[in-house]
Formats: sequence, structure tokens, C-alpha cells
Amino acid sequence: MAERLCPPDEAGVIEAVRQAAADGTPLAVEGNGSKRAMLRPVQAGRTLSTAALSGITLYRPAELILSARAGTPLAEIEAELERHNQMIPAEPPDFAALFGHAIPSTIGGMVAANLSGPRRIGPGGALRDQLLGIRMVTGHAELVRSGGRVHKNVTGLDLCKLLAGSHGTLGVMTEVTLKLVPRPEGSLSLAVAVPGLEEGIAALSAGLGSPYGVTGAALLPSGIPSGMPIGMPGGPSLPGSPVAVLRLEDFRRFLPRRAEALRGLLSRFGDVQLIGEEDSAGLWRQVRDAALLEPAPDQMVWRISVRPSRAPDLARRLDAAFEARLLLDWGGGLVWATGSASIAAHEAVVAAVAEAGGVFTLFRAPDPLRAAVPVLPAEAVALAAIAGRVKAALDPAGVLNPGRMRA
Repeated sequence: MAERLCPPDEAGVIEAVRQAAADGTPLAVEGNGSKRAMLRPVQAGRTLSTAALSGITLYRPAELILSARAGTPLAEIEAELERHNQMIPAEPPDFAALFGHAIPSTIGGMVAANLSGPRRIGPGGALRDQLLGIRMVTGHAELVRSGGRVHKNVTGLDLCKLLAGSHGTLGVMTEVTLKLVPRPEGSLSLAVAVPGLEEGIAALSAGLGSPYGVTGAALLPSGIPSGMPIGMPGGPSLPGSPVAVLRLEDFRRFLPRRAEALRGLLSRFGDVQLIGEEDSAGLWRQVRDAALLEPAPDQMVWRISVRPSRAPDLARRLDAAFEARLLLDWGGGLVWATGSASIAAHEAVVAAVAEAGGVFTLFRAPDPLRAAVPVLPAEAVALAAIAGRVKAALDPAGVLNPGRMRA
């Protein structure tokens, strides 16, 4: 088993990276290791964990700003924000169930993977768009600070965007600063039983294009699970019938009127039913965490980004290839798929995604498969050259998470 380093402060992180660069010993960089099964397995002699770098270092509710050390559990941050009726706009997911463990996610790991939930479609954008500042240790064993602790900051090169989604291959984040938004007072959803995926995507698009402020738009190809009530008898709860679900959030006194107006807009697509606040919250947690996929322990999971209009054809191709179980979020722009763990199934996904003009992430698979197949699409030659120069500038010895994203 690889040696696990868990320094209690930034000085310890700097020393660990300095030693690794001097020895030429690769480091597997992680927080709690909750997303260790994502992308390719890292072959490293030591694991550098930021789990001991924990705690909120700055919280100004009046300014909607929070700073926390990278190893701070996401649940701890969300509990503090809830006390002040605030939240992270990107609605970061919790993939513990998807990965089959109970390890808590850290804020640094969530930023490093740039993971966002259903509110990604809103004005707040992705998690990377909510980063105001970071502190990080480069592969040179240098502490670098980028951005700041104010909403309007233009301080030099935007390393925040560069680090978000880099999966620990460019630097070890030690602290992040995020902008926040007020938490909506109330929430409810509308469910539309539709005859097919095309009609479902059209219903989601109509809702997102409306003036009613939709903050979640998902399509459940197999319907709402029969064990989950949706607030009205006779609703679209039978498995097998695709259901489009749209979420509204606002002050509670405004929600009934907006829901009725949205119901009128959606009625041409099928039977529209209301989902009450409590059931709505539970359903969107399952959409956020991709829990509705319910993959078997030995199955693979793919996360696919595609133009919503191409999602139905993509879904049909995957279903024909290996009877994929699917979940569509972001108005159809995010497709979750699960199926048999085989190279043939992965090749079918790669081909279908290329045909649809999208991109994929192999989100979960057995270690031998993750090491044997590409877990991300091939980069264009020009982009690969830029990425290589960035990696050489920030981690010249190549000791940070080598092979995590590409062989």
C-alpha cells in the first residue's frame, strides 16, 4: 500500500511536493479519496491528502463570500450556509452512493473535479464560475495565490478556472474562496408524462425558455420511481413512461401562480402534475447525485455532455448497444448512462458520443478497465500542445496525479 501523507498545514504540503519532485516519486493527490474511482487509477508511491487542511477560514454572509481549506467536508460547509439561508449556486452533488461508499466529499475535491448539480443551467453557471480565489502548491513546491475575496477581482492570470476540473494534475489546492447566493424560500416541481424522449426534451426546452425561472430540468426515461410519491393521485409514477421534471424556486407566495402558468405552457406535451415541496426536494437530490441510475456494483457509469437536441438519438444508440439505463439533466445536455463493464460497451459510448458531437467522462469502472481505455475524449492537437505547456510550467517533474486524466 502506498504511503499516505496528510500534512496539517500548507508548509507540510509544500515539503511533501518538494520531496516528491526531488525524488521523482509521483504523488496521488486527493482530499478524502471519495472520487478515487473516477477517471484513471493513479500509479504513485505516495498519496498526498488534504484531509487535515480543514475548516472555514472566512465567512461573510452579508457579502456572500466564503473561504475554506481544501479538506473541509462539503457537508460541513453546507450546514453552515443553511444556518444563514445561503448556498453554493452550482448545487454540488454527493456521489457517495454512486461510488458505493460513505466517504464525505471535500470542497477541494469538488472544485478539482468541477462538479455541478441541476442548477448548472442557471445564471450561476458551473462550480468553476463561482470560484473567486484559490491558494495552491505547484509542482515547483511554491505556494501561489490567485484571485481574491471580493466579487469583482481582476488580479492577474485566472488560475482559478484553470485548476477547476484539473483533477489535481496542475497543483494541490489548499484553500478556496467561493461566491454564494441566498437560498430560495420555497420549491416545487412539475412532472410531465411524455410519449418519448424528443417530446421530453421539447418540454424541458419550453420550460427553460419561459419567463418562470426554472432552476432544474431533468428527463427520467424510465419515469419517476414508483416508491416516490409526487403529490397528486394519478400522476406519472409508473415506471416505463418517460417523465420530464421542471423545478421552480422562489418566495413561497409566488410559487402557486408561477406553477399554474408553467402548467399551462407544458400541458400540450402531456399530463402535468404538481410535486410538492418535500417530495420535490427528495427527487432533485436523487437527480443531483445521479442516484436514480442505481448501477450494479460491477457496472460502468458514463457522464456525457451533448447538445440537448442530440440526446434522444444518443440514448437510442446506447440502448441498442447494451441496454443502457439513462438519466438526463440540464435540459437534456447532461446524459448519465450505466451499463455492463466491458470494453465493447465503452467503445459503443465513445462512438455514439462522437457521432452526437459531445464529450464523455468515464465516471466509474473497474480498475483494469479504467487503466485500459481512454476515460476522456482525445484532445485536438492544438489544445493538447497548450495543455502540455501548462503542465510543464506548473508541474515540470510530472509528480502530481500522473496519468489521472490521460495515459
